[in-house]
Amino acid sequence: MKLYPIESGNFKLDGGAMFGVVPKTIWNRTNPADEKNLIDLATRCLLIEDGNRLILIDNGMGDKQSEKFFGYYSLWGTHSIDKSLAKYGFHRDDITDVFLTHLHFDHCGGSVMWNPAKTGYEVAFKNAKYWTNENHWEWAIKPNLREKASFLSENILPLQESGQLNFMKLPEGDFVEKSELDFGVFFVDGHTEKMMIPHIKYQDKTIVFCADLLATAGHVPIPYVMGYDTRPLLTMPEKTKFLTAAAQNNYYLFLEHDAHNQIITVEKTEVGIRLKDVFSCDEIF
Repeated sequence: MKLYPIESGNFKLDGGAMFGVVPKTIWNRTNPADEKNLIDLATRCLLIEDGNRLILIDNGMGDKQSEKFFGYYSLWGTHSIDKSLAKYGFHRDDITDVFLTHLHFDHCGGSVMWNPAKTGYEVAFKNAKYWTNENHWEWAIKPNLREKASFLSENILPLQESGQLNFMKLPEGDFVEKSELDFGVFFVDGHTEKMMIPHIKYQDKTIVFCADLLATAGHVPIPYVMGYDTRPLLTMPEKTKFLTAAAQNNYYLFLEHDAHNQIITVEKTEVGIRLKDVFSCDEIF
């Protein structure tokens, strides 16, 4: 097995929204804001090369939305899915599976693109199976008012229309040791319904793709919960369970949204779970 970080683009969001009730005087130390109160964020995806499978976990915002839409998110940098894949000798047509942690636009927007005539949409990974789960799918296609702006029909419905949509089987509890893609998946409901957190056995390590359960290294303390979470009081026990296991088992936490820290480990201290070490992907992969 080989792992590759796939940088699909950078953006910015309001720091207060990203840290909920945490005061700016605290979160600004780890995630400094600009003059508009915006903090740097990434859409860092993960590519797994495992035998005949080439699995892409999440795929960023894509590029099909309007200039006005992207203007809300202050895009910066020069990263793209295609450039990142090419760096490792791959093309989007090589992807066999696209695993979507959840269907918010910044995680699945790259799943669908304009057709050549820009008269409609087509899947961006034409040879891939797309994976979500049925509970989250139903949640996304019938969005609540709080999340409606994050679940865009043009990112979601073409997956079903293509015939390439597949559903992960839900576990009886919150964790499945071996999913249809052969890695473990932790299911959480605080951020959105049945978000999926992959646990990948890599050499002698467990690499965990954190998605929005842990947005940045600055979000390690349990009460540091995003204002975007639909059930913040549920996120806290989910984070507690997850980060306790991460500290006990020395998980390597792959951060999708941290623009400046790629992989971290955590440890238990007298004041709770805290950041231990920071690594680049090159050091771990």
